[in-house]
Amino acid sequence: MRYFYRRPRGALPGLCLPLVGLMAFAAFICFSPAHAALPVGSQAPLFDAQATRNGSEFSFRLADALRQGPVVLYFYPAAFTRGCTIEAHDFADAMDQYKALGATVIGVSTDDMPTLDRFSVSEGHGRFPVAADPHGEIARKYDSRLPLLNRASRTSYVIAPDGKVIYAYSALSPSGHVSRTLDALRQWQAAQGRATRVSLPAGPTAP
Repeated sequence: MRYFYRRPRGALPGLCLPLVGLMAFAAFICFSPAHAALPVGSQAPLFDAQATRNGSEFSFRLADALRQGPVVLYFYPAAFTRGCTIEAHDFADAMDQYKALGATVIGVSTDDMPTLDRFSVSEGHGRFPVAADPHGEIARKYDSRLPLLNRASRTSYVIAPDGKVIYAYSALSPSGHVSRTLDALRQWQAAQGRATRVSLPAGPTAP
């Protein structure tokens, strides 16, 4: 005698519900706009982190970098994902422009150091450092951590040498982060030039 298993009515929807919920949550994370909550003018939290440039590891200190000039601090979700790879290429291609403006660039993610060593070489082309934030603590201080996930949102900050945030931009798309931070640096530099320009009083009129 042959027996046939008949799936109970409603079993398939029951199996699909967890999957649908997971997909909905993933869609929320991927398509909800990120939000950079540190307002312009606020003090940027100082941090130390293990970093790597072109596969060479070192200790990065934000305080030391700020002594040399403004810092572009950008958070990204995960190395080697499509958007983060595009963004790394964009920053690498623009490094001459950042250097001309006297700025340091540092990328931060929750990836481990072996992953970042490879990423800094193959995608950053050794042109700027990336730092590890394995527990998302730095991202949390900058309000750039995704909800319920140990991942950073795609958020870029420009920090002046005095430690003040002068620009913040948060968007899922990698495009725009480089151009916007460069524009912010140019505007800040122009403002610094105006601030240091001194108007001398007119000299005595010749008889």
